[in-house]
Amino acid sequence: MTLQWKLVIDCTDPHAQADFWAAALEYEVEDNSPLIEQLLGLGAIPPEVTVEAHGRRAWRDAAGARHPDDPYDESSGAGLGRRLLFNRVPEPKTGKNRLHIDVHVGPDSRPAAVARLEGLGATLVRDVKEQGGEWAVMQDPEGNEFCVA
Repeated sequence: MTLQWKLVIDCTDPHAQADFWAAALEYEVEDNSPLIEQLLGLGAIPPEVTVEAHGRRAWRDAAGARHPDDPYDESSGAGLGRRLLFNRVPEPKTGKNRLHIDVHVGPDSRPAAVARLEGLGATLVRDVKEQGGEWAVMQDPEGNEFCVA
């Protein structure tokens, strides 16, 4: 039996990161407002743990982006398939990522993809041409490295 998983990324602004990566990967920002509204109504959570994002209640310290074709839990909005979850942490990023995302677009589409990602707030770090292939090393708006191949 395979296991479900998600990639969790520490960050300082989970909503900005979820917006960036949802746009970058053509994913959807998760809508957790039904669960949040239910928990607020029950008095199970204080309003201070929420913010407004995209015109609806969202978790202050977490935001997710999910693949639009994958299943999700309608009561919580959480994706049940390919999913990125961004959690607020107090400390800034220090050093190189130990894990990163590779975005596969193909060699003919790479220049346009890099330009589109730069337009979303990413930074091109360098182009790599090695015996094993070619790719662009980029950073998301918080400096997390990723590759476009």
